[in-house]
Order: sequence, then structure tokens, then C-alpha cells
Amino acid sequence: MYALVDCNSFYCSCERLFRPELLKRPVVVLSNNDGCIVSLTKEAKLLGLKMGEPFFKVEKLIKEKKVAYFSSNYALYGDLSNRVMSILEEEINDVEVYSIDEAFLKLEAMEQFEYQRLGEKIKERVFLEVGIPVSVGIAKTKVLAKIANHIAKKNAEAQGVFVFPDDGKKDDVLKKFPVSEIWGIGSSSSMKLLMLKIKSAYDLKYYENEKEIQKILTKKGRQIQDELREISCVETESFEKKKTILSTKSFGASVYLLKELEEAISVYITRACEKLRKEESLAASMLIFIQTNPFKETPQYAMQAMVHFSTPTDNTFVMIKEGKRLLEKIFLEGFEYKKAGVMLMDLSDSDSFQLSLFDDPKKINQNENLMKVVDKINQRYHEVVVKSLACGTEGRWKMQRQFKSPSYTTRWSDLLKIKI
Repeated sequence: MYALVDCNSFYCSCERLFRPELLKRPVVVLSNNDGCIVSLTKEAKLLGLKMGEPFFKVEKLIKEKKVAYFSSNYALYGDLSNRVMSILEEEINDVEVYSIDEAFLKLEAMEQFEYQRLGEKIKERVFLEVGIPVSVGIAKTKVLAKIANHIAKKNAEAQGVFVFPDDGKKDDVLKKFPVSEIWGIGSSSSMKLLMLKIKSAYDLKYYENEKEIQKILTKKGRQIQDELREISCVETESFEKKKTILSTKSFGASVYLLKELEEAISVYITRACEKLRKEESLAASMLIFIQTNPFKETPQYAMQAMVHFSTPTDNTFVMIKEGKRLLEKIFLEGFEYKKAGVMLMDLSDSDSFQLSLFDDPKKINQNENLMKVVDKINQRYHEVVVKSLACGTEGRWKMQRQFKSPSYTTRWSDLLKIKI
């Protein structure tokens, strides 16, 4: 059996934690550069606000309805996420952190009522010790646990905990669950399934032509179908490692100087390499690109450049050096740059690569250890506190976060002060 523990409106719940006056008030959190809504409470949804809506389009409504709005505060969210996950690990030995606000727990066999009791215990303990509300869904596979969690969150009668039935009622649950809501099936795939008259999770579970399902949804879709049949086969989020890693953002302010572009590219390379090492992969190629704002009536320019490494690498400093060299080749003065990015390609497993004739194994080992230490420090503080000087300090290009709340738990100067 699996339990999926999901924090409710996680970013918003983190903001409410230190602002109790917001408990019943609608709250939204914005994406990088305060671009669009990435988290919102049920009170905000009732006002018609939606996930992904650009802030500038709904700013008037947000202010009219007195919606509290915040820039993303990743240091705060990361720290509170770790606190939640630590509690889960104390309760259950086998915990798989799926995202910043979700985790799968592998449970031992017990009676149905004991699963319910365990879910309620986890929910109450997390809220009592961290202050974050969670929903718990429990079922025989991860896909069914996702469905159970959805019901726990949306159905008021469940009160935040739903254990999938182990009798004939399980199909009744699947009949009411739209196929478009199933984990791993997007809107385009659900439209294709509708052409086969597959409208619910129940329809997909009992669809007999498995080859047709695999043709439409690939191997991943067949695994989902098996999971609905209580055959556990989903091990990871994507079922396979990433083939490319992209790190890119629009600048908070227009950029004109090579030095500023070098800082931006260095930051994006740093982020991409962190993802690369987390995947336990190495990159044999790197592409960087820069471009102006296509929506502005100014001279336009866009260019990219690529490098192939003689030995695949995950070393941030090696890639920053190459990235700056590539940038010097494609940079042109006189343009107003709005965006830059990095793509790591030709990825392979970090435990299976061949050194070139001129590589020094000792130096490569030292670099690997250095990267591990840097990652460990940055993960501890939930932000990049150790980095290359090439990333700069106070670049104008960095993302705008005009409405960012204090880092209550990770910065001494932002600790709450109580006056008596």
C-alpha cells in the first residue's frame, strides 16, 4: 500500500503560517518576476482566479477583492518542506519525496481501519508541529493513491484523509473520476481517449485493447492502466531520466552589457548543473542562447552557440568557463537583451562514462567531491549560498520579487520579534 501526502496550497499555506490574519482571506503566490499565479487558496479560486493567469491581467481584481499576493519565497518554502518531510520519515521508514509539497510513503500491510487511523495521525501531526495542512490518500498503487489524495482534498466528507476501498466500491470511485484528472494523463491525451469513449478512470481500467492504449499513451500510459488494476509498476515521476536540462528566464530589467549577460548565464548554468547532478547524469554538450524582446519595437537579435565536451561533465565551474567563452562569440553591442538560457544535452549516467586520453582521474575525483560539498551546503540553506563569483551579487537582470515575504526561518534578520 502507498500513501500520498500532499500539502494543501503549499506556497500559500507557508505565507499564511506567519500571517494568521490571512487564514480566511484569499491568497495567491506569483511566479518568477511576479509573472503569473502559481499557487492559490480555495478562497481565491471562488473569486474566479486560476492557476497560471498572468498577474497583470488580474491585478485589478486582486486589489479590488483584497486578495493577499506574494512573490515566490523559495528559501521559506524549502525549509518548511524539509520540516514536513522529516516528520513523514519519522512516521514511515520508506519515504519517496516526489516534489517540494508531495511524498509517497510505502506502507506495511494492516487492516483498512488502521490505514485510516495512520492517515489521520500524519495529517494531525504535520499540522500541529509545522502548521501546514495536508491531505492523505492511501491505496494499493501510486496512481490510485493520487486519486485517493484528490478525493481527500476535494471531498469535504473525507476531511483530508481517504483510503481507497478494498471491496466492490472501488470501481464506484473510478466511475466518478474523470480520465483527464488521472496523474500522468494530460489534456491532449485525454482528448484522444475520449475518441475511444474512455471518459473515466473506470473506462481506462477495463479497456481491453492494451496495444491501442500503448499506441496512444506510450509505455507510460500502459503502466497507468496497470496501476488502475492494482498492479504496482510506477517507480519514478517520469519513468526515465531526463534527456535534456533547460535553465532559462526573462530578465527582471533589460540588459545591455556583456558583463551582465555573463552573470545571468553563469547563474543559469549553476542551476542546470544542480539539476544534472540530482539526476546523477553527465552532459556531453551545452548550448547557450540570448535574445531581445520580440514584443517590443526595438532592434531584434537572437543567437545561440554550442560546445561539445571531450569528457561528459557535471562540473559547474567547467561549464561556466565554457559558457562565458561562447557568450563572447555571439554577443553584439547595441541591443536590449531580455532573455538568456542554457540547455544541457547528450546526457548519460554519471556512473558509466569513459575518460579521454588527457583527463586526470585524481583531479576529476576532487572536482566531484567539491560539487558534492557545494550541493550539500546549498541544500541545507535552500538557496545558492555557495557559488562561483561569475554569478555576481546584485545584478539588475535578476528576477523581480517586489512582494516577497521575509525569510522567517532561514535568515536571522527576518526572525519574528515578539514585544511584551
